Amino acid sequence: MSSMVERNGVGTVISHVGLIIGIAIVCFPIYLAIIASTVEQQDIVSPPLPLLPGGHFIENYKEALLSGVNIPVWRMLLNSTIMAMGIAIGKIVISLLSAFAIVYFKFPLRTFFFWMIFLTLMLPVEVRIVPTFEVIANFGMLNSYTGLILPLIASATATFLFRQFFMTVPDEIAEAARVDGAKPMRFFIDILLPMSRTNIAALFVILFIYGWNQYLWPLLITTDPEMNTIVMGIKQMFPSGDDLANWPVIMATAILAMLPPVLVVVLMQNLFIKGLVDAEK
Repeated sequence: MSSMVERNGVGTVISHVGLIIGIAIVCFPIYLAIIASTVEQQDIVSPPLPLLPGGHFIENYKEALLSGVNIPVWRMLLNSTIMAMGIAIGKIVISLLSAFAIVYFKFPLRTFFFWMIFLTLMLPVEVRIVPTFEVIANFGMLNSYTGLILPLIASATATFLFRQFFMTVPDEIAEAARVDGAKPMRFFIDILLPMSRTNIAALFVILFIYGWNQYLWPLLITTDPEMNTIVMGIKQMFPSGDDLANWPVIMATAILAMLPPVLVVVLMQNLFIKGLVDAEK
């Protein structure tokens, strides 16, 4: 069947046309945002919107980076990067250790504890946000990177995925390591971590984007403008009342906010795809 499809030139053309149309539909709004970030305000508010870049690229992006509603955009980008990296790395480390303990250590009620972790999928941050806020406030973690990151680093999904992967590792490997005198953590670091490399990369991409797009939790615990994230900053740039929005700067900020996640995906795309579809897993 596959060979018939490969030899069918019409099918190939239709597939490529469909892909091109799909890409165009997805990319056209992004293209318009890029164009809007290079023109002047009157070019946007006076229709039609230009379809070719303007001559204010450097001016608009410089204003976007160095200005903002309360703090410069570059500071909000830094806050979002620290938060996203902390959440992604924290989730992966805790999930790896949790899955390792559940699979390789025999202790009472280990299956019960695993399913208790898994059931937390039914309790997202929005559901438990009030008690979580109270805990963070009592520990004095408001307006801090620790407060932004710590409540979001537990991941039942990542724990489940690593548990399923560890269960596919042959028992003979663990037995051989034990015979060679390897301690549990040595087995974990030297054998399981290298074998989990593609899984870790795939999860890192997903979790980084998850952390980058957080809005409600940072909005709740950050009252100091210096701790604002870029997602909050874009929302704050929209005017209230009769004020006029500076659309070129807003569009430039939106493009800047999109760059770090895109960069992570581009740099890790090979490991990301391999971690999702590798037949050996």
